[in-house]
Formats: sequence, structure tokens, C-alpha cells
Amino acid sequence: MSISVTHVTKTYGAQKALDNVSFTINQGEIAAFIGPNGAGKSTMMRIITGFLATDTGEVTVCGLPTGPGMTEVRRLIGYLPENNPLYTEMYVREYLGYVADIYKMGRKRKEAVNTVIERTGLAPEQNKKIGSLSKGYRQRVGLAQALIHNPQVLILDEATTGLDPNQIIEIRNLISELGTERTVRLSTHIMQEVEAICSRVIIIDHGHIVADGPLAEISALAGASLEDTFRQLTGK
Repeated sequence: MSISVTHVTKTYGAQKALDNVSFTINQGEIAAFIGPNGAGKSTMMRIITGFLATDTGEVTVCGLPTGPGMTEVRRLIGYLPENNPLYTEMYVREYLGYVADIYKMGRKRKEAVNTVIERTGLAPEQNKKIGSLSKGYRQRVGLAQALIHNPQVLILDEATTGLDPNQIIEIRNLISELGTERTVRLSTHIMQEVEAICSRVIIIDHGHIVADGPLAEISALAGASLEDTFRQLTGK
């Protein structure tokens, strides 16, 4: 298994953001992690990527424990956060080269930058400053930086935010392609996106996993659509 979460609890003061959460996601699986605002999605994502420590429980990625200071495991993860922080004064190619340098890619740097620009459709904009790009192309830059070091696990938060319909289709196709060779954990509020590219759905509400299984099984719980099941289980 690529991502293993075992009995994880995380509190902020008196509030439990995560309460005894357990799940696994295997290689070659695209798993949607969905829930209402405040359900614990972002906290879980930050724990998996090693930016937050658990109060109790264990998280491993490709067999390595995660957590603050665990730099080795971060090389295995590509992370696209929802707010997609970028250096807007840098040029696209310059920025991706900078990210490649962070991962100490050395002689593979140029090839990696060229490959990820091609895969994410950034070629027409590669010599522009990031600050001059549309929101859709900025999102592509964020996805490119998550892919540049060829990670085994991708953590994507609202990956198609700001894209036009044609771009959404292109990025969904790319995520589907990447999911055949990597583990992908996708958070999104768009149920059509889950139905289009995910094979597995994990629903979280108030820090608890309320459903976890193949897309078809989760959709059938309410006897109709995934959206109906989501509303029934979360009250949203």
C-alpha cells in the first residue's frame, strides 16, 4: 500500500479535527477524499504530506513514516494545495527549474522541466512570468511542480480550480493517466470530477470516515447518485 493511515487523531484545543481515522490507498488507485467544509480533509492532507504531526496514530507513505522533519518521505510525494502558492515574479520555466533544484535533480533537471511542461500543456506559456498567467495556467504550473520529481504519490487539492471546460478535460485525462502508475489522493467539491476519474471514494464528516469503498458501491448507498449519497451521509 502507498498510503496507510492507522487510528489517527488530531485535535485543535477542544476540537477534534480527526477522530481515530484509518484507511489505506494502494498504488494505481485514484481515491477521492471528500467531505463538507471543516470535515478534516485539509488536516488529513497536511498530516500525510508531513506538515503536521498526529496526536495519536500512524501515517506511512510507501512504508516510510510521515511527519515534520521527515524529509526523505517528502521526495515520494507530489503536493498541489488548494491555494496553489507560487512565486509570481518568476518565469514559468525558471520556477520549475527552481523546484527541480530543491529536489536536487542535478543533470536530470533540464529533462524533467521539459517533460513536465509538455505533460501539463504549459509550452505556450513557459517563457512568461507566472503573475501574468490566467488562473487556469497558474493551476497547471502548480500541477507541474507537483510532478517534476516524478513522485510515487500525488496529493491533489481542487486540482481543476479555475480551468475552463476544455482544460478541465485535459487535466482530468492527465490525472487518470498518472493514476495508472502512481497513487493519487484527490480532494474536490465537484462530484462529477470524482465520477469521471476516481475508482474509490472516502467520505469524511466531523473527523470520522463515514463511507469508504469503490465508486459504484458508494454511489449506490442512497440508491441513486454519489451526490445523493454524500448529502445523505453528511447532511449537506
